[in-house]
Amino acid sequence: MYRPVEKPTAEDRGNIRVRVTGPEEAQLWATVNARGWTHEHPELFDFLLQTTAISAARDESPCFLAELDGQPGATGSLCIHNGVALFAGAATIPQMRRQGLQAALLQERMRYAFDHGCDLAMMGAEAGGDSQRSAERKGFRIAYTRMKWRLSSEGQTI
Repeated sequence: MYRPVEKPTAEDRGNIRVRVTGPEEAQLWATVNARGWTHEHPELFDFLLQTTAISAARDESPCFLAELDGQPGATGSLCIHNGVALFAGAATIPQMRRQGLQAALLQERMRYAFDHGCDLAMMGAEAGGDSQRSAERKGFRIAYTRMKWRLSSEGQTI
């Protein structure tokens, strides 16, 4: 999905706070991210925790944390290259979903991309899923559709 980068208008987020995390919060960011991704597959938590820790440690790729009433609940990251901002790492822990955390994260990452000279934003989302619908409400459009993962006839992910 893609859209032009534009300076977002100021919105009242109420009790939601979004901020860029520092290196000392890499473990917190990784934990919230892994919790958001593994709610249906808790057996993958340790693997995702290690993988997301790598994302949190990357240079030039800020990680964002959204808090609701001071409680960390959602993550997002941004990778910038040659004026393109890749929105990635979006995850919300299940009990904090549908409260505006990802919308606030998307807005703050768009502001960051604008402030850093980007002109194109892109992201991936499950075709037809909640993330795609949310992104489309925020102006993202489908560039193309492809399948990344699928179940084999034996029931294994390939």
